[in-house]
Amino acid sequence: MHKSATTAVGALAAAMLAFLPAAGRALAEGPSFDCGKVAPGSIEELICKDGELSVLDREMASVYAAAAKKAANEHPPSLRAEQRGWIKGRNDCWKSDDKKLCVRQSYRSRIAELQARYRLVPVAGTARYVCDRNAAKEVIATYFRTDPGTGIAEFGDRTALLFQQRSGSGIRYAGQNVALWEHQGTARITWGDGSPEMRCEVTN
Repeated sequence: MHKSATTAVGALAAAMLAFLPAAGRALAEGPSFDCGKVAPGSIEELICKDGELSVLDREMASVYAAAAKKAANEHPPSLRAEQRGWIKGRNDCWKSDDKKLCVRQSYRSRIAELQARYRLVPVAGTARYVCDRNAAKEVIATYFRTDPGTGIAEFGDRTALLFQQRSGSGIRYAGQNVALWEHQGTARITWGDGSPEMRCEVTN
């Protein structure tokens, strides 16, 4: 082929690549792990073949690396063990009727969790709740700009990670045996399985 024609073809290819959807480019780039070593039919193979999931996997790798730096002096060290447990849970998505949806949600939740727990994103706001008109029953929540939205609530010596829920009014967050619904300066908070709902006032 003539040199000028070759140059033109190369320029055209570069231009086309620039306008490829992000998912298409991700498929060529692949996830953070070696796709040559994955088992046929595994969740890892699904991730390797799907551009959107590859993007999420690379984002996870980046967020995990940032969290690991902050957790370097963590005692007892737990991040690595938790991440192994999360990977096992992600791979259990092969049992799901919609495997891709399951994997996507697993990534998004874990990325948001790490970003909130290790303060890798800006704080969206904080709130202090005094419950049942008892100053000793104070809940402090810190909210983070993650996707999905997250909050870390503190009640006495207990801490809970909460994820934002869909709500027709006010804001709702829920985590393991903890729920918080705030609307127009008041909140209803349940802390612990079977615990009575607390009626709370926002004080800041």
